Amino acid sequence: MDHTKSNFVLNGFSHVLGFRVFEFACLDKAQARTRYTVRADLTLVRKYGVHIQELPLLCRRLLDASEAPEPALTLPEADMIACAEKETSRNQAKARKPWQRSSPDARVDESSPDAEKVR
Repeated sequence: MDHTKSNFVLNGFSHVLGFRVFEFACLDKAQARTRYTVRADLTLVRKYGVHIQELPLLCRRLLDASEAPEPALTLPEADMIACAEKETSRNQAKARKPWQRSSPDARVDESSPDAEKVR
């Protein structure tokens, strides 16, 4: 099956022995449906601090990246590490550029007649 033009659709997920198992349907050009599952080890998810909401997208990326994916896959630990590193760098970038709001006192012109009312 040529997966370059396939569309993977998330059908749902379940919990099986410490894994979150995501079920996808693949719709190819001929509209044929093929079932795929991708397991994510919840121990590794917690270990690397991967947000649970990120898992469906990580699993879909794994399917999209495979030329001919197996019907049952497991999300590699390396993918979770990469996701965690991306999140860390995003958080560090936010910390370097904090959003600052000016205080209400800073906006009042000292020479204006309203300066007395604010203080």
